[in-house]
Amino acid sequence: MTDINISTSHDHKRNRGFHRDGIFGGIYSLVFLGALIYYLQHATSFWSVVLGIFKAIFWPAVLMYKVLELLKM
Repeated sequence: MTDINISTSHDHKRNRGFHRDGIFGGIYSLVFLGALIYYLQHATSFWSVVLGIFKAIFWPAVLMYKVLELLKM
């Protein structure tokens, strides 16, 4: 019986990480995937693929900065 309790508490600890980001983690993931697909479709060389990956990583942060900058008015 103690083995079941140990594995249950271990599973509970492992699943806590999925709820930490909440809805914003999902939104960031969708924005990242959309930007990645967009930049990779327009890539014509290896370096434009590499640049597209970096742009897809940082583009959501820049977008959020601009939105918050507009709301600051």
